Amino acid sequence: MEELNKEKTRSFWLGLLTGAASAGAVLTLIICVFIFVFERGKAGDPLTANKPSGTNPFSIGNQTVEKSDIVDNEFISKVNRINELIDNYFYFEENVNIDDIKTSMYDGMLASLDDRYSVYYTPEELETMFTESDGRYYGIGSYVTIDETSNLPMLSGVFEESPAQKAGLRDGDLIYEVDGTAAQGLSLNDVVSLIKGPIDTDVVLTIIRDGESDYLHITVTRGRVETPTVNHKMLENKIGYLQITEFDDVTLSQFENAYDDLKKNGMKALIIDLRSNPGGNLDTVVGICDDILPAGIITYTVDKYGNREEYACHGNNPIDIPLAVLVNEYSASASELMTGAIRDYKVGVVVGKTTFGKGIVQQIYTLSDNSGIKLTTSRYYTPNGECIHEVGIAPDIEVELDTDLYYAEDSVDTQLNAAVDYIKGKIR
Repeated sequence: MEELNKEKTRSFWLGLLTGAASAGAVLTLIICVFIFVFERGKAGDPLTANKPSGTNPFSIGNQTVEKSDIVDNEFISKVNRINELIDNYFYFEENVNIDDIKTSMYDGMLASLDDRYSVYYTPEELETMFTESDGRYYGIGSYVTIDETSNLPMLSGVFEESPAQKAGLRDGDLIYEVDGTAAQGLSLNDVVSLIKGPIDTDVVLTIIRDGESDYLHITVTRGRVETPTVNHKMLENKIGYLQITEFDDVTLSQFENAYDDLKKNGMKALIIDLRSNPGGNLDTVVGICDDILPAGIITYTVDKYGNREEYACHGNNPIDIPLAVLVNEYSASASELMTGAIRDYKVGVVVGKTTFGKGIVQQIYTLSDNSGIKLTTSRYYTPNGECIHEVGIAPDIEVELDTDLYYAEDSVDTQLNAAVDYIKGKIR
């Protein structure tokens, strides 16, 4: 436990544990990000703020656990004995990896809490999560999937103004080689690792493209890429449509640009689509709420010591046009926070299905070896004081998504259509 005594702290907020990916399909980032706090003992840090004097740092729930109860002589002796038995008698000696054994012990300690949101991260896992949650990375700017027919990686989406687009890459291009390394049969993670790299370095992709009689060798100069997390368009009757897929660091500016563009084009009503949005950065969702809500509390948190922290809206630009929010059973965490605030202030109607129901907060603490643990540290509440954990937010207008129609050639979105029909009647 010496490691805990030297830990640094990085606090996070509102992350859903998993992101979804279809089988063999697009590499989907796990969303678990939020506010970074590096100073140990900063105001509001649950390690120090309003903590009852004499509280043991190893208190668990209502149990007071002395340090010696976890790492005592019996524990150390038992671990050493197990290690000795493995060393002397385990047949598959080549499978023994001390680092893996240690990692499994750390994993087990967090797993014993019976909280799927509290987990251990190796240094590599933690750094990957920080990078992915930022919404920016150094690469070529495209989505990659595996083509089931050829078992080759395929570009399934090329970002606007990205290095990939500037180099002439297209959706549907099959990647045969990356810098001369054959791509067929590689895992999606391995392919992405080969493509990503330091800024201003080149990667050569050997491409198979429909209509071309030979391979294309395309050199792409890696750059800083922002993941597109906001999509927007104007629907009929000047109804703006704005989809937020996740709340990354880059999402606030993307939202504001899209929102301003819709307003400049005469938007008379707005639909915000948060379906399958798994959550994200607290600063981001608070910033977006600040752009559309009246003055008041957006959300507040309460930890196990009763400490309450509030996040408020200035109310400088409250939305003054009809608003609908689309949600489903996969809308979670930060997207539920935003939905709850819009509902409580009665500035919009909620359409779709009851949301996921994640009303608890995690913080991440980095340890001395740059590994880390994520712990559930508090609950969050809507402005009206409701905790939606394991309950979710029920829609004002409940609508099922007809998947047969949605995936048909005409792609009919029954939930979006219901929101449009409702909001057309509210346009002045």
